[in-house]
Amino acid sequence: MSYPPSQAPPSQPPPASAAADLRPSRVRGTLVASSLAVFVAQVANALPGSLNGVFQESFATVGSQLTWITAAFMIPVVVFELTFGLLGDKLGHRKLVAGGTVLVFFGSLVCSLAPTVQMMWVGSALNGLGAGAMFPASLALVAAVTTTPRERAKAIAMWAGFLSAGAAVSPLLGGIFAGLGSWRGSYGVVAGLAVITCLITLKVAAEARVLSDRRLDLWGQITFALGLILVLFGAVQGPEEGWASSRVLFAFIAGGILLAAFIVIELRVEHPLLQLSLFRNRAFTVSSIVAVVGMFAFLGCCFAASMWLGPVQHQKPTSTGLIFLLIQGPAFILIPVISRLMGRVAARWLLTAGLGLMGLGALLASRLEVTDLSLTPFVLPMLLVGIGFALTLSPMTAIALNTVPRHLAGMASATTNLLRDLGFALGPVLVGAVALSAAGSKLGASLQAATFPADQAGAINGIFEAGGPIALNSLPPEAPGFAAQSLALEALGQGFSQAFLLCAVAAFAAALLTLVGLHGVADGHAGPDETADSLRKEEPARGR
Repeated sequence: MSYPPSQAPPSQPPPASAAADLRPSRVRGTLVASSLAVFVAQVANALPGSLNGVFQESFATVGSQLTWITAAFMIPVVVFELTFGLLGDKLGHRKLVAGGTVLVFFGSLVCSLAPTVQMMWVGSALNGLGAGAMFPASLALVAAVTTTPRERAKAIAMWAGFLSAGAAVSPLLGGIFAGLGSWRGSYGVVAGLAVITCLITLKVAAEARVLSDRRLDLWGQITFALGLILVLFGAVQGPEEGWASSRVLFAFIAGGILLAAFIVIELRVEHPLLQLSLFRNRAFTVSSIVAVVGMFAFLGCCFAASMWLGPVQHQKPTSTGLIFLLIQGPAFILIPVISRLMGRVAARWLLTAGLGLMGLGALLASRLEVTDLSLTPFVLPMLLVGIGFALTLSPMTAIALNTVPRHLAGMASATTNLLRDLGFALGPVLVGAVALSAAGSKLGASLQAATFPADQAGAINGIFEAGGPIALNSLPPEAPGFAAQSLALEALGQGFSQAFLLCAVAAFAAALLTLVGLHGVADGHAGPDETADSLRKEEPARGR
């Protein structure tokens, strides 16, 4: 019996590829469906980017409520991505992509009708759950229908380009509908795209099923999900409730214990959710760390920019959308360039250059003046971040995917997406925590030193206690408390400048790790079969 590369039984070396058994039209159809799936998932992910200011006005949000709209999407993506990889192995990755589009349809529908910010969280969580299925399943389909490392690198470049295209188009989509008077229509468009993607996937994509005998690692999933949710909850709520509050401390301690338990379980269970032995490969380990740290830096910059232009400066959503074109557009426009470079330049140098450019862009952004409402100063920093991301995403994905044995393609794509998306999830969470904590401390000290009329002082202190700097900065003229608006604006500017600086440090650190850690790795996108052989020699004798 002939198995596709991702379906070969563990006891036998995987065949060169099963993609040769597919008609070229079927291969092309699979690549189109995979690219469209990741495009739609990323549109849903990035849509709040240009709408944070509108959400603040529509739902009168305070504190961390805006952060939770983004975090509610990313947490399900990260928490369930490995399980979706397993389900794709057992049930078929095409079916998983189709199922994910159904969830995105319902999640976008909920967001389009949401009367409160809490319902936005629900809709975003449904979207995240659907995207969590679509990200690894679509990448597994790409791996299953490509035959050589060079062909796979080109296909991954296209997949990554459409991921960035979704992130670039999404803020413009939100900005256009917000400019027309109803941001809710943008979520209606996402719901329609989800239906179209579902139909195309079921019609033209080839199925890839691997390791159908894998079993669900229930306790691994439970400890990982609860542990990660608690840690992220503590990080989001820390600036609002205080880092020493009982709820925040409990979340960090309990989450850390559960994540430690997850690692112990994965080392002992017969069918682990995450194959920890894969991290014995140096290239895979380095790319994994870089995925988390580098993608934190990237999405941290994106979130900081959306907050700076939206709730801080109150720019129009279309202006934010134009800036996001500079951030996300290069990865799509440069698809042929990146594909060619991946065949000629070692991944080590591409990753180092890309992360270095991201760090430089974030560093320049940290020096922006919050009182300058012109978009011009944003152009160079965000363009550098965008070009850096374009140089980073495809090589990083190719290294991780090609390092993992081909018969574990589902776990490979799930792990790769998990690490990247963990960095994405940490971006808004940590950036929001750093910026709002710094802004709150700065504004609190400024308010104590300032003198306000008696009719303003009470309102200022009350609004600051209830909603923090963002609430004071969003007051309309003549409203009680507006006298402190300039102080709130200055505090938020300093807070998000520190957040940009944090992203710069993270990007430079990831660049240095890449430069040193991948030294001696001649070809960052070498064929996975050789890696599979070396990993089999290193794996414990226990069953997989």
